Amino acid sequence: MKFDSALGLEMRRGPLAVLFKIVIYAGMVLIFAGPLFGLLVSAFNKTLDPTSFSFWPDEFTLDNFVQAGNRNVYLYLFNSFVVVGFGLLLQVLVSVFAAYSLARKKFKGMSLVMLIMLATMMLPEEIIAIPLSLVLADMPLLNVNLIGTYAGMILPVGAWGFSILVMTEFMKEVPVELEESARLDGAGELRTFFTIILPLCRPALGVIGVFGFTMIWDQYLLPLIVAPESDMWTLPIALRSLRGDEEVGLGVLLAATLLALLPSIIAFLAFQKQFMRGLTSGAVKG
Repeated sequence: MKFDSALGLEMRRGPLAVLFKIVIYAGMVLIFAGPLFGLLVSAFNKTLDPTSFSFWPDEFTLDNFVQAGNRNVYLYLFNSFVVVGFGLLLQVLVSVFAAYSLARKKFKGMSLVMLIMLATMMLPEEIIAIPLSLVLADMPLLNVNLIGTYAGMILPVGAWGFSILVMTEFMKEVPVELEESARLDGAGELRTFFTIILPLCRPALGVIGVFGFTMIWDQYLLPLIVAPESDMWTLPIALRSLRGDEEVGLGVLLAATLLALLPSIIAFLAFQKQFMRGLTSGAVKG
C-alpha cells in the first residue's frame, strides 16, 4: 500500500532518503505506540517503577488482573459492554432511518431539524446534565424512573447528531436512479432501502460505528448520573474510583486501564477497512 505524507516522503529516493524515512516512521511509532506498549508491559509487571520503562515485564504476573477482578473490574467491564452493545445498535438504527428521511424526503421544517441536531452537538454534557437527570428520573408521558437501570444509560446515547449528519451526507451521494430502477422492478421502499441504499453506505456505517463505539464507551457523566450504586458502574467510572483508592496498587490500575483500552482498539480494527473508506470517500462508487 502506498504511503503518502505531507512531507512528500514517497517521492524521495536513495539511501539517505530511505534512512530519513526510517527515522521519521520510527519516531512516529515511538510517539504514538510507545505509551500503549508501556501500558501493556506494565499491566503484566509485578513490581512497577513509575520512573523507568522496560520492553518486557521484570516479573511477569497475572496477579494484577486477579486483583482487578477482586475489585469488581470485570463487573464494570460487563456493564460497559451491555451499554455500548445496545446503545450502539440503537444509535445506528436511529441514524440510518433518520438520515434516510433527511436525505430522500422533503418535508416542512427540515432545516429546523438539521439546526437542532447541530445545536445538540455544540452543547457540552455538563450543561444538559441536570435537565437530563430530571427527565430520566421521570420520563415524560410514561412516568417511568430510569435512574439505576441500563435503559437510563442506553436511551440517551441512542441518537447522536454526528452520526445522523454523516449518514445523511453520505446517503445524498447515492444516485437516485438506483432507487428508481429498483422501484420499476417492483421493489418497495423498505426493500429498496435495505438492498440498495444501505449496502452502498457501508463506509459511512464504519465511520459512525467507530466514533459511536468510542463515544459511548468513554461516557463518564451519564453513567455517573444514572448509576447511584456501584454495581451499575461502567469502566470509566470504576477507573476514577480505583485511582482514588490508596489500597489499589499501580499495577491493578494499569490492568484495569488496559481492559478499558482494548475494546476500542478491537472495534477500530474490526471497522478499519470501512472506516478508512468512509473518511476518504468523496462520493459513492458502485
